[in-house]
Amino acid sequence: MRGRTATAAALAMALLLAVGGAWLYVVLRANLLDNTTSRTEVAARKVAAQADTGALPGLLSSPADGVDLVLVLDASGRVVATSLRTADPLAAELSGFRPSPGQDSADRIITGAPAAAAGGNRADVVVVRATPPGGGGQQRYVYAVTVLSDVDDATHAIGVALLASAPPLIALAAAIAWAVTGLALRPVTAIRRELAAVSASELDRRVPDPAGGDEIALMARTVNATLDRLEQAVTRQRQFVADASHELRNPIAAVRSRLEVALADSGAEGVTGPAVSLDGSVRAALRDTERLQRIAADLLLLARLDAHAPQAAEPVDLALLAAEEAARRPARGGPRLAVEAGEPVPVRGDPAQLERLLTNLVDNALRYAASEVRVTARSPGREHGGAGARAVLEVVDDGPGIPEAHREQVFERFARLDAARDRETGGTGLGLAIARGIARAHGGELTVRGRADGRPGARFVAVLPVQATPYGHRIHRS
Repeated sequence: MRGRTATAAALAMALLLAVGGAWLYVVLRANLLDNTTSRTEVAARKVAAQADTGALPGLLSSPADGVDLVLVLDASGRVVATSLRTADPLAAELSGFRPSPGQDSADRIITGAPAAAAGGNRADVVVVRATPPGGGGQQRYVYAVTVLSDVDDATHAIGVALLASAPPLIALAAAIAWAVTGLALRPVTAIRRELAAVSASELDRRVPDPAGGDEIALMARTVNATLDRLEQAVTRQRQFVADASHELRNPIAAVRSRLEVALADSGAEGVTGPAVSLDGSVRAALRDTERLQRIAADLLLLARLDAHAPQAAEPVDLALLAAEEAARRPARGGPRLAVEAGEPVPVRGDPAQLERLLTNLVDNALRYAASEVRVTARSPGREHGGAGARAVLEVVDDGPGIPEAHREQVFERFARLDAARDRETGGTGLGLAIARGIARAHGGELTVRGRADGRPGARFVAVLPVQATPYGHRIHRS
């Protein structure tokens, strides 16, 4: 980057010098020519004023102000007066140059006038004036000649100075660009060096944050924010692996113990004391195996949700889903499950995953409810097919509720707010984490709040995008 910036600065300086030098050269030469032409015309007018009075000697005095010679010709081109001793060659060359009709003077640049003593092949300014003006009387033409040696010397010096100063200026521009870019990129080098040192064992390292609000400072803060998220993700992953290992270790140890007892019981003959039931050991091992299977299935589903795996997108009616969930759970003396859905609540998603979301919420609510769990599905009015509309699925229980400080913690994997998971009927500790993952995978959100009526209990609210396709049936089940 430093090399490219230095090259760009050098090219920009070269272009600037080329354009600026050419402009300066042209403007300077034009000004010098204007000044020289003006001085030459003044000399011609002075001689023309003498010619108008008729007192004009054959050999004129040398003109002043740097004008090299003055020559007066009649209408036929014959020399009338001159400041040179031999003017016939110059008169032959200049006799054809006359003012345009209606003009009393004209000027032009000629090259290599033979009568210009110092002229050689150098350019000369020639100014001619007709006298008397307007063509009256005996017409004469006054020529004044100035060799452009001073103009050529000045412009040549300017050209040489520009050419001589161009390489150092270009090199200086490149050096300045190289140094300034190096200073500007110094924080980037420090950031790159620090990033290269970040490893799995040193995720707490952060790149230096330069002061200010420029692009590099914003980049450093963005990198640090990314490293924060990376560290949090790795920490969560490590904690998840540790929790999963702990959760799997207990049922695996229990299964092994049950099987060892069953094996010992099947081979024991004549053992005194209480006998161990082979059937009971196998049934206990089966229950532990089923628990292992549930944990493995939950871990696999969480992995798919974390990987944002493609999922089915079909029309699903949350009201019908809630009614079917209630129908699968006949009353057995526990908390009562009631469903409130006055009309269809269409969403779009994976039916199996949305069913799992509702099942997990209902299982969690039934575990803590005192007497009733109520499931409510509703759409935001008749206009639920509009852009940005949301469907709401609520699961409310009348249990002890969840303290506000712990409401986000319940969605963590293997969260432990009580000893429920240590009981035989306890869950895997992944149900609410899976439910929130499913809600987010469908473009929605799952939160927990207190009951709207202020009574003790928890209210889980899942908000999902609605499906524009209407359903033609109504549901109300309790």
